[in-house]
Amino acid sequence: MRLSDTVSSILRTKGNQVWSISPEQSVFEAIEKMAEKEVGALAVIAEERLVGIISERDYARKVILCGKSSRETQVSEIMTASVITVGPDHTIDDCMSLMAGNRIRHLPVLDADCLLGMISIGDLVKWIISGQEHAIEQLEHYIAGRYPA
Repeated sequence: MRLSDTVSSILRTKGNQVWSISPEQSVFEAIEKMAEKEVGALAVIAEERLVGIISERDYARKVILCGKSSRETQVSEIMTASVITVGPDHTIDDCMSLMAGNRIRHLPVLDADCLLGMISIGDLVKWIISGQEHAIEQLEHYIAGRYPA
């Protein structure tokens, strides 16, 4: 579990379930689904293709702060259409750089036009912490003389 591990490693561990919504649905439905699934963003899918992403941040900034109604506003009106994506071979380090540099928290994982999964900043942090815990455990075994030869 290193920064050079790939996105596909995370997806194998986490799974590739992606929650989605259509651009014609209401923002209220999107927020409702995010709450139900306990996620901070949904892929926006039209005709089986990724056309955008909608996040809690989009809702806060583009609906609440603008005085719009979440029941009357369509997802297409506030979604981020120019989605930054990664492929299964991108590294954890690549993802962290993209997220930090673009101030985003979610990256859809695409292979060609096929949506394979979604990675969040939380997924990356969990992966890194898990790797650190493993390294600490190995060092403890080494120090205690229980390290396999």
